[in-house]
Amino acid sequence: MDYRYGSHTVYPIEYHFVWVTQYRYQVLSGEIAERVRDLVRQTCEAFEIRIIKGVVSKDHIPILVSASPNMAPSEIMRRIKGRTSSCLFEEFPHLKKRYWGKHF
Repeated sequence: MDYRYGSHTVYPIEYHFVWVTQYRYQVLSGEIAERVRDLVRQTCEAFEIRIIKGVVSKDHIPILVSASPNMAPSEIMRRIKGRTSSCLFEEFPHLKKRYWGKHF
C-alpha cells in the first residue's frame, strides 16, 4: 500500500469512479478516446490527483484515483468531467449534434 503525505496527514485514500456517456452512445473511440485520456491526465496533474488505473472504453471510463482528504469525491469528478467535456465539444464539433444539451 502506497501512503501519501500532507503537512499534517498520512493517507491512502483511493476512489473508484465509473462514468458513462449519455445514453451509453459509443463515441469514445479513435481520436476522441486518445484526447479524453490526455485531458483526464492533464486535469489530474493540475489538481494533484494521482491516477492508479484507468481505461477508456467505447461508452464508459472506469478510473481509480488517489486524492488528498480535503478534496471531496464529487469535487474530483466535477473537475475531471467538466474540463474534459468542454474541451471535447470545442475540438470535435460533430459531438454537439449528438449531445445537443452539452451534457456529455
